[in-house]
Amino acid sequence: MYLFFSKEIFESEGCARITGGDVNHIRNVLRMKEGEKVRVSDGASCCYTAEIADFGSEGEEVNLRLFSKEEGGTELPARVHLFQCLPKQEKMEWVIQKNTELGVAEIIPVASRRCVVKLDAKKAATKVTRWNAIAESAAKQSKRLVIPEVKPVMSFAEALRYASAFPHRAIPYENAEGMKATRSFLEGLGSGEDIAVFIGPEGGFEPEEVE
Repeated sequence: MYLFFSKEIFESEGCARITGGDVNHIRNVLRMKEGEKVRVSDGASCCYTAEIADFGSEGEEVNLRLFSKEEGGTELPARVHLFQCLPKQEKMEWVIQKNTELGVAEIIPVASRRCVVKLDAKKAATKVTRWNAIAESAAKQSKRLVIPEVKPVMSFAEALRYASAFPHRAIPYENAEGMKATRSFLEGLGSGEDIAVFIGPEGGFEPEEVE
């Protein structure tokens, strides 16, 4: 059953509405008809089984009838916030796709010292728009109920300030204490807690950045 996302879910009225690019996908690509079953999520935590009621008077929306709310989620017990330093070429798209499938809660692109890729404000904004579209597509493909947001590109200093709000922070580093310490750290994570994980570029982190 196909999964779609909508910010217009009205549980009390038993209906929902899909707009935007998904309308064309449902009508002209999937060629779905009235009465066909779908799943619809609010993009946060709630998902419903529904059926297509109609395509609106102008054909620019898909109206749904809700049947049941799904119980139990598919999200990770802890919320992982991935601070990914910008890799070369188009590797960031692959990183976003796979980490969305794996269940990260949020992706923060970071411009660290050894990043080869340098983005000006205009290019960065265009990239972030595309990266969020990739995250949404990957969330649909992997049947997630949540679309992880890809934040605007941050400097390393900005990323550190942003990560300071999370109770757990980690940076995989070749000179760290080893797997025993890593396992101990991960075992200390509680359900529902947030963890910031910093991943470096191809050249790794500068020693000063690790400090």
